[in-house]
Amino acid sequence: MKSSGALRHFEFPIVTGALCAWVSLAAIWCFRHGYILYYGDAQCHLDISRSVIDSRTPGYDQLGTVWLPLLHVICLPFVGNDWLWSTGLAGTIPVAICFVIAGTAFYFAAKEAYGSSAAAAVVAACFALNPNLLYLATIPMTEVVFLAGLAILVWAALRFRRTQNRALIGLGVVTSWAMSLTRYDGWFLIPFAALWFARFSARHRARVLILFGAMASVAPLYWMAHNWWETSNALDFYNGPYSAAAIQGNRWYAGYHDWILAARYYAAASELCAGWPLVLLAVPGIVCAFRKNVITPILFLLLIPLFYIWSIHSSKLPIHVPGLWPHSYYNTRYGIAVVALAAFASGAIVCYLPLKKFAFAIPVVACLPWLIHPSVQNWVCWKESEVNSVARRAWTAQAAEYLAAHYQMGQGIWIASGTGDVSGIFCRARIPLAETLNMGNGPAWLAAVARPDLAHRQLLAISWDDDAVAAAISREKQPVYRERVNIHVKGAPPLRIYRRNDP
Repeated sequence: MKSSGALRHFEFPIVTGALCAWVSLAAIWCFRHGYILYYGDAQCHLDISRSVIDSRTPGYDQLGTVWLPLLHVICLPFVGNDWLWSTGLAGTIPVAICFVIAGTAFYFAAKEAYGSSAAAAVVAACFALNPNLLYLATIPMTEVVFLAGLAILVWAALRFRRTQNRALIGLGVVTSWAMSLTRYDGWFLIPFAALWFARFSARHRARVLILFGAMASVAPLYWMAHNWWETSNALDFYNGPYSAAAIQGNRWYAGYHDWILAARYYAAASELCAGWPLVLLAVPGIVCAFRKNVITPILFLLLIPLFYIWSIHSSKLPIHVPGLWPHSYYNTRYGIAVVALAAFASGAIVCYLPLKKFAFAIPVVACLPWLIHPSVQNWVCWKESEVNSVARRAWTAQAAEYLAAHYQMGQGIWIASGTGDVSGIFCRARIPLAETLNMGNGPAWLAAVARPDLAHRQLLAISWDDDAVAAAISREKQPVYRERVNIHVKGAPPLRIYRRNDP
C-alpha cells in the first residue's frame, strides 16, 4: 500500500516530465531540420503575434478578425526576440507546453474514467507517440492548443461527477473560453459541455446548465464584438473578405452538400492522421468504455469529428487527401481530432485485459504504421506542410537574400499585407515589421495606395501581380517605382521587388 501511495504521489511529475522530455526532443529535431515554419499558416500566426508589438501601428488591432487570438497571445512573451521569431521557436515553446498540458490532462482524465493507472498510461502513450500530433506540437498551429483546453475540460467534468466540487465548473468555463478563443470547434462544444456538467450535478441542474452556457458564451460574444469594432461587421470572421467562405468562393469541392462524401473525406484524413491501427483499436475501445459506463466523454470527444464533417458539408471547408480526388493535401491535419478520441477509447481495453502487463502492446500496435515505415514522408501533417510550402520557401529564401544584401534599416518597405506569406521574408531576414507599411496600418496605407508618388516614402515595394501594391504602382502615369527583381518560382506567381526612383 505504501508503494502504491508513493507511486500516486509521483504520478504527476513522472507523466509531465516524460512528456516534457519527449516534446523537447521533437522540437530539437524539427528545429535542426528547419521544419518549424513549413506551414504557411504557422508563419502567419507567428507574424500576427509579432505585429502586436512590432508594427508601424502596433497594438490590439493587429490581432485581426478571422483567426482566433489565443495562439497569438501566448506567443507574445517569446516573439519579441528576433532569433526566436526568425527560427519559429517563439511559437514552438508555448505550443509544446500545451502538448504537455494536453497529455497530462488526458492521462488523469482517463484515470478518473477507468480507475486504472495502466489504462491512463495507454491513453497518454497513444496520444503522445502519434508523430503527426507530435509534429503539430512543435510548430505555431492551433490544434494542440485546442487539445490542451479540451483535455482539461474532460478531466474537470469527470472529476466533477465524482467530487461535486463547484470550482471544477469554473475550470470548465475557463477551458471553454480557451478553446473558443483558439478554434471555432470550441463554440460548437459549449452547449454540450453545459449539458455534461448539468447532467452530473447533484443539485440545481437547470441553474448549472444556464450558468455554464451563459458564462462560456462570453468568449464567442467577445470575438463578435471584436469583429464589429474592427470592421463594423460582427460576423466578419464568417463572411468577411478573408473568411474561409470568401477564400473558397463558389468553387465546388468534394463533400459540399453531400453528407456521405463529407464523412468519407474526413474519415480518410482521420485514418492518415491517427493511423489505421489506432482507428481499429478505437472500435473495441469504445465497446469496452461503454461496458464500463464511460459513455459521456467518448460521445463528447466524438463531437469534434462530427463538427468537421458538418463543416465540410455546409461551411465551405474542403479537406483534400492524397488518396482521393483531387489527390492533394489541404486541411488534412483536421483529422488529428480523431487521435484524442481513439487514444482515450483505447485505454478502456486495458480494463478487460486478463494480464495488465500486456497493456504496453496497445500503444505499440497504434504506432505500427510509423514503426514499419519510419520515414517523415509518412507523417501526413508534415507531408502536407512540406508539399504545400515548396514554392513559398523558395521565393522567401530568394527575397530574403536580396533584402539582406540591399536593405538598410529605416528605409521602409511597402507591402500589401503585414501578416500574409510575404511577411515570412522579413521573418527570415530578421527585418522588423515596423519597417513595413501594409494594410494593417490604417490611414497611412490608404494614402499610399491612393497616391504613392505623394504620400509614400518607402524605398522598396514588394508585390504580387494582383495585389494592391502592384495595382497602385501600375496606375501611376509616371511611376515612381521601378522593378529591380522579378522572382519566378514554379507553382507561384511572380514576386516583384521595386525601388523608388527618388529616395
